[in-house]
Amino acid sequence: MDDPAPAAPPRPAEQDGPRPRRRSALLRTVTVVGVLAPLGVAGWLGWQAVGDPDRSAPDAAPQAVGPASTGPTDPTDTTGTTGTPSATASTTPTDPALPALPAAPAATTLTGRTVLLDPGHNTGNSAHTSEINRQVDIGNARKECDTTGTSTNAGYTEAEYSLDVVRRTRALLVARGATVVLVHDGDRPWGPCIDERARIGNTARADAAVSVHGDGGPANGSGFHVIMPAKVVAGKANTSAIVDPSHRLGLLLRESFHAATGEPYADYTASQGLDTRSDLGGLNLSTVPKVFVECGNMRNPTDARRMTDPQWRQQAAQGIADALTAFLTAR
Repeated sequence: MDDPAPAAPPRPAEQDGPRPRRRSALLRTVTVVGVLAPLGVAGWLGWQAVGDPDRSAPDAAPQAVGPASTGPTDPTDTTGTTGTPSATASTTPTDPALPALPAAPAATTLTGRTVLLDPGHNTGNSAHTSEINRQVDIGNARKECDTTGTSTNAGYTEAEYSLDVVRRTRALLVARGATVVLVHDGDRPWGPCIDERARIGNTARADAAVSVHGDGGPANGSGFHVIMPAKVVAGKANTSAIVDPSHRLGLLLRESFHAATGEPYADYTASQGLDTRSDLGGLNLSTVPKVFVECGNMRNPTDARRMTDPQWRQQAAQGIADALTAFLTAR
């Protein structure tokens, strides 16, 4: 999670905040899932054909990397910091608020587009408690710079999970022609702070941003949910311009992630897989469309089993990449 909760051991900050507006959109969901399923399968088959996605990259300073004619095409290549191919939108949206997903990936679909991927937390945070406990301004409040995040009962951390999924997502997006900027690539000793995470996306003038997390909810709760920004106009925060596009991105991400992974909507928080929050610095301070995805509850045995499976993490990356592709090709 991007923003820390005040007590220790804290319930992850994303559990707080306003309840989302309930949206009953069965017809819309069926339409998008129907289009999304073949795309997810096609992308997965392409990944299977090129090799093992578990190969991790050496730490390197984050930088924006885009597609190049002589660059790596293996979507498991996690060297560098950015980019992958995407698909052209060949279908007509059934609803302006929820564009249809592209029919098939193409190597130039996201050419000229910049995506910010934000892997939640950092494996080094626990060794830098004074740094991450420092208070930062998020516009309508002050909060800790960052937290250690959660983990499975077996010790697989949220920071490890989020970085692995972000690297996989980057590979898919670069293969589709995008330039991808990572908030960090495992190359920083701690952090960065939540205000800097937002600033990196703003400075890159990203067309869209996704922050990837694993939740730390009650052990009997399971499922994923997407967090979207509320309208916040306070101090240095002003989300007025990004609320609507972020909501469109959030709807697409909910449907795409569900179709790619089979993960149900969270049954312990949010509503129908959607939450709206005004207390997260990574959203409050963003000037580009941005959402969070809590990919599952790491404290739940069933969700933990999924999230520790490399093949499932590839499916999670596919769902995130497909949602970003749909959002950017519909704009």
